[in-house]
Amino acid sequence: MACMKLGSKSEVFLLDGHTWLCSTGLQSDVIIEIGGTSFHLHKFPLLSRSEALANLIGDHPIENEKKCVLQLHDVPGGAKTFLLIAKFCYGVKMELTPMNVVSLRCAAEYLGMSEDYGEENLIAQTENFLNEVFGGWTDSLKALETCEKVLPRAEELHIVSRCINSLAMKTSADPSLFSWPMQGGSDMRNPNGTEFWNEIRTSAKSHPVGEDWWYEDVSLLRLPLYKRLILAVRSNDMKPETVAGALMYYAKRHLPLLGRQSSIENGNFAAPRSKISGSSEADQRNLLEELVELLPDQKGVTPSNFLLRLLRTAMKIHASPSCRWSLEKRVGAELDQASLQDLLIPNTGYSVETLYDIDCAQRILDYFMLVDHDDPTSNYIVDEEQMMEGSHLLKPITKVANLIDSYLAEVAPDVNLKLAKFQSLASAVPEYARPLDDGIYRAIDMYLKAHPWLTDSEREELCRLMNIQKFSLEASTHAAQNERLPVRVIVQVVFFEQLRLRTSVSGLFFVSENLDISQNLSGNLALARNDLHTQAGDTHARIVVDDMKKRVSELEKDCLSMKQEIEKMGKTKVGSWNNLFRKFGFSRSKSKSGDPIASKPTNTKESPTSSAPLVVNGGDITITNQ
Repeated sequence: MACMKLGSKSEVFLLDGHTWLCSTGLQSDVIIEIGGTSFHLHKFPLLSRSEALANLIGDHPIENEKKCVLQLHDVPGGAKTFLLIAKFCYGVKMELTPMNVVSLRCAAEYLGMSEDYGEENLIAQTENFLNEVFGGWTDSLKALETCEKVLPRAEELHIVSRCINSLAMKTSADPSLFSWPMQGGSDMRNPNGTEFWNEIRTSAKSHPVGEDWWYEDVSLLRLPLYKRLILAVRSNDMKPETVAGALMYYAKRHLPLLGRQSSIENGNFAAPRSKISGSSEADQRNLLEELVELLPDQKGVTPSNFLLRLLRTAMKIHASPSCRWSLEKRVGAELDQASLQDLLIPNTGYSVETLYDIDCAQRILDYFMLVDHDDPTSNYIVDEEQMMEGSHLLKPITKVANLIDSYLAEVAPDVNLKLAKFQSLASAVPEYARPLDDGIYRAIDMYLKAHPWLTDSEREELCRLMNIQKFSLEASTHAAQNERLPVRVIVQVVFFEQLRLRTSVSGLFFVSENLDISQNLSGNLALARNDLHTQAGDTHARIVVDDMKKRVSELEKDCLSMKQEIEKMGKTKVGSWNNLFRKFGFSRSKSKSGDPIASKPTNTKESPTSSAPLVVNGGDITITNQ
C-alpha cells in the first residue's frame, strides 16, 4: 500500500477527553469546534496555510481578549480529518494513505489550502499522492470506498470518476502489472525460490489469474458506486460474459436468492435473511431492480438458471412489474437452456390458486415462441434412440417442448389447476416441435388421474392435444390399457398399432423378397463353388418368408374382424369394448395404485397382475413385459 510521510516534528498534540491540546508551551488563542470535539490551537500556523481559516479569524471580533472560537461542523471528514490538517499546519509528522487521502483532499479544498498560502501546501500534496494511488488496483479501490464519506465534495473534485476510470481500465489488464511483483531476470532470483522487487524479498510463486479475478474486490462497494463502475467497465468493451459474471457474483453476495430447493413442501415461502445486515425489503427490491437493468442484453450471456432464480426472488419481494417482465423476457429468449427445477416457480401472489405460477410459465413460453424462428415445414425427424442419447442433439424448439411436457406432468396433480390453463400451456407448443408425443401423453394421463370429475367431452377435448401416431411402442401399449382415456382414443391407438405393425411386417417381407432375388443372382454366378451353401441359404430364406406371409395374413384377418365388430356395436358400453380388446389380445384391468397395467397378448398362459406404468421421458411411469 502506498503512503507518503509529511512533516518532521514529533507529536505535539494531546487528547484530554474530547479536547485536543497543543503542547508547544504557548497559550492557545483560537478554538475550533467540530462536532463534539474541540481543538485548542494557535492562529499563526493556521493563517499561514489556510485561506478559509484566515478569513474566519480575521472576521472574528476581539472582545475582552477572549479566545477566537470557530465552528467548522461541515468540514469534510469531520474531526478525524481536521486533526491531520492541524498536524500538517504545525509541521508534525503524518502519513498520507489511500484511506485518508480523499478526505484530506476534500478538506484541503474546503479550507483553501492552495499554493497561495504556502509552497507544497496540502492541495498539491494530496493531488500528487492521488496520482500515485490511481496507479494501483488495491489503492484505487480503497480510495473509492472512502469517497462515500465525502461524496458531494469528492464528486465536485472528480475524484470518484477518476477512481472508477482507473479501476475500469485495470479490469481488462493483467493484474500482475499493477498489483503483484514483476517477474525479474535470473539475477534477481535466488535458488530458494524467492525474488526481489524494489529491494523487497517476495515469493516467486506464480499467481494463476482468470477473467473473474476482480469480482470479489468490487463486490464490497455499495450499489451506487458499483453501478457506475460496471457501466464504465462496459464502456471499455468488456466481454458481456465477464460483465454478467461480475453482476452474478454481486447478486449472490447481497441478495437472498431463493435456491432451487425451497421450503415449498412445508408451504413456507419465507425468503432467507439478506446478506446485507439491516437491509429492508425495499433496499433488496431496489438492488435487484438495478442489477436487472445492468445485465447484458445479449442472448445466452447470463445463464437461464440464474435468471430464473432472480425472477423467483423478484416475485417474492414484489419487484416492479417492469423488472419481472424484463426477467421473463430474458428467460424466454433462452428457455431451451432452462431446467425443470428452475422453472417450477412457487406461486407467491396474493390470491394463490395453484402451487406453482402457471401464468408465469405461460408468459415465458410465449416470449420464446416470439423469438424462435424454426421452420415448421422443415423435414425434422428425431427417432427414439436420438431422444434417449441426449438433449444436446436436439433443436431448441424440441428441447422446450420436452421441458414444457415435463413441467405439465409436474403441475398436473394440482387439483386446483384449471383445464383451460393446462390446455393453453400445452397447445402453445407447436405440433412439429414434438418428435414423440410420449411426454404430453404422460402429462395428460396424470391430469386425468388427478381430475377424475372431468366430463367425457372435456376428456375428449384434452386428448386432442396429443397425436397418437407419434406414440412410441411403450406409450401405445400403455394407452391401449389406460381406462382413464376416452374409449374412442383407445380404439384409435389399438387400430393404429395394428396398422403400424402390418406396415412394418410388409416392409420386412419386401426386403426379404429382394434379398432372396439377390441371393439367387449371386448364387448363379458362383454356383460351381458354393452350390450346397446357396441351397441351405435358400431354404432358410424361404422359411422366413413363409412365416412372414402367415403373420401378415393373420393381421389382415384381425383388422377385418375388428372393423366388423366396431360397425356392429356402434355406441356400446365399456364392457363390450373390454370383450373386443380381449379378443385381440389386450387386457384392461386396474392395479392397486390406480396406474394403468401393460399386458401381453393372450397367447401367454396368464396375464400379469402387477402394475406396469409407462416410463415417458424420465417420468415416474414404467412398463414391464412379463
